[in-house]
Amino acid sequence: MIVVTVLYENDSSDDFNMDYYLSTHMPLVKEQLGQYGCTKYEVLSGVSDANPAEPAIYSVIASLYFDTVEHVHEGFKATGRAVMGDIPNFTNVKPKFQISEATEVWLADDYVHSNNH
Repeated sequence: MIVVTVLYENDSSDDFNMDYYLSTHMPLVKEQLGQYGCTKYEVLSGVSDANPAEPAIYSVIASLYFDTVEHVHEGFKATGRAVMGDIPNFTNVKPKFQISEATEVWLADDYVHSNNH
């Protein structure tokens, strides 16, 4: 499994409209990249650093899941303009990207899905 991680750094001078991001941008990502093998995404909102008194390094992290790295590159090449062009509508933060291969995944038997936003 290939994971594209999109990281938005946390800075008090930055603006990030989470409502727009969740209600408009991520459905756009799903619509655009779903046709290129994106099978799932997760959005993480930063809470704190390892030291709970310190702010999170990243305000938002999104993980996009694909079956192959070829699907990632095909999808980004075909849809990048539409997806990237929407970013100024919700933030002034320039995202950082990393493409990784999930080499190990563990899931507890009693895992309970949480949707708190």
